[in-house]
Amino acid sequence: MKKNICYAFFVAMLVTTGCEKDKFLKDGSFSGTNDITEAQLWANPDYARNFLNNVYSTLSDRYDLGDGALLASATDEAVNSNLNSGINTFTNGTWNAARTVDDVYTAMYTGIRKANMFLEKANGSAIIPIDEVLPANVAANQTYDAQIQRLLGQAYFLRAFFEFELLKRYGSFVIVTRTLTVNDELDLPRNTFDECVKQISDDCEAAISRLPLSPTEWRTVDRGRATQTAAMALKARLLLYAASPQYNPSNDLSKWQAAADAAKRVMDTGKHGIYSSYPNIWLWNTGGAFNNETIFATATLNTTSIEQNNAPISYDGANGRTNPTQEMVDAFEMKTTGRPIADAASGYSAANPYTNRDPRLGFSILFNSASVQPAVAANNFKSKPVETFVGGKDGLGLNVNATKTGYYLRKYLSESASWAGTTTNIRRPWIFFRYAEVLLNYAEALNEAQGTAALTQILSSINSIRARSGVAMPALQTTNPTGNGYVAPTQAELRKRIRNERRVELCFEEHRFYDVRRWKEGETTFNGPVTGMRITANSPTTFTYTRFTVDNRVFSAKNYLYPISQNELNRAPKLGQNPGY
Repeated sequence: MKKNICYAFFVAMLVTTGCEKDKFLKDGSFSGTNDITEAQLWANPDYARNFLNNVYSTLSDRYDLGDGALLASATDEAVNSNLNSGINTFTNGTWNAARTVDDVYTAMYTGIRKANMFLEKANGSAIIPIDEVLPANVAANQTYDAQIQRLLGQAYFLRAFFEFELLKRYGSFVIVTRTLTVNDELDLPRNTFDECVKQISDDCEAAISRLPLSPTEWRTVDRGRATQTAAMALKARLLLYAASPQYNPSNDLSKWQAAADAAKRVMDTGKHGIYSSYPNIWLWNTGGAFNNETIFATATLNTTSIEQNNAPISYDGANGRTNPTQEMVDAFEMKTTGRPIADAASGYSAANPYTNRDPRLGFSILFNSASVQPAVAANNFKSKPVETFVGGKDGLGLNVNATKTGYYLRKYLSESASWAGTTTNIRRPWIFFRYAEVLLNYAEALNEAQGTAALTQILSSINSIRARSGVAMPALQTTNPTGNGYVAPTQAELRKRIRNERRVELCFEEHRFYDVRRWKEGETTFNGPVTGMRITANSPTTFTYTRFTVDNRVFSAKNYLYPISQNELNRAPKLGQNPGY
């Protein structure tokens, strides 16, 4: 019924009051002044161009899902130090239609509505061409049609992005490709998964045909806008998900090959690579801005909130929110041998568990006696060792915010940030797509499609990540010992190593949450205890390490998808609820 208006994406374009600073309302309508009309909006060059900028505003960073929580704490990567955090809804069995978390349904349809408006109105608008791509002042780049096509390409990409955010959470969505009004039928059923995949794929292709190839083709002030490689990366991730067991139970190998081909398409552009400094990928104050590994990211935040939320508790009252688990720590291999620590030939020592490990462990996780320098006003340029042993200044049980696992987050934290005394903010984005993920997508999809027949290409992709400067891990083992000889790895062994490389390289970046789901391993991987390390000091330099259970997690079959909020179902019953909720 038409009275069942789903506010998520069906708010009419009306002239109202209460506008945001840029005069565009969250649903894309224009508040204006002096009763400005829609026609006047599109006849004004500034208003028309800024409308697209407003579509970008729907993108949000993912550093804080409430009380400083990262989505990592909804996986086996981490525990949140605040035991009352809403992030625990994902893991304690209380997740349901009346108690939703990270519910982006309304926000994504708001973005889709804005994109649709722009796609409908941009042609014929008063937008004036400007020198926005390089080389500047080339006549072919600056015609009205070229300008409009680039703008439309951005809108197509952003619509595809918002659509994918819905797909990966809810499994399907209502496809909306025009601006709906209150006179339309608004209580609509969701489209099928395959129809949604095709819609997103088509939008990606529409973007690719109109956009500059990569960030370097935009003038410096416009880098961060959508590009062909961003749309290619989105399509590669989309097809990887579509090929995975969650959505491909018959294991159609052609879907895996399509995913591999989509990732290879990004690789073949030659426009992106592995950035030399792993910890500085996100810290754009330190020279990493628009590095060649970054494919698409949010606008940069200028803040110290990430340090305040996640630094160890001894750092000027930080909250120490994201506490990596022992399971996450154990995933990092040995630097000396390149082998998993469970391998008897790895060289791992339980008495010195952090020695000679993959350098990405130290770049991502703060462990006992590690150091970081955020927010130390009195000695901002001095290292400050972390003490997570029992009784240490950052140790277990010291106060309500102290680590629950024996570890703190290191990734994303800047050594230059300061919030006590003189404030030093840090510019950084949330990176949605980076080149290392593309290589990992390619390796995984190619292994599933072709197995060891593609061993050379698979290893080349993985090892280019492992060879990053400052990491320099040994090449992925290509043989496995059997008695006195060696045999080539099987497809299953490659799968295990590829998945672990993905777990380590992309830790805390929201991939693990969806990877385990698309691999259809939630009931085993996310359903059970996560552990930490209790460290007891025997002397200033020697410690005893005891693993202990931190939390018992709950995961059932329904948790592969998000529930549709009961509020949305009340407005539009034909949406239908996901199974189990």
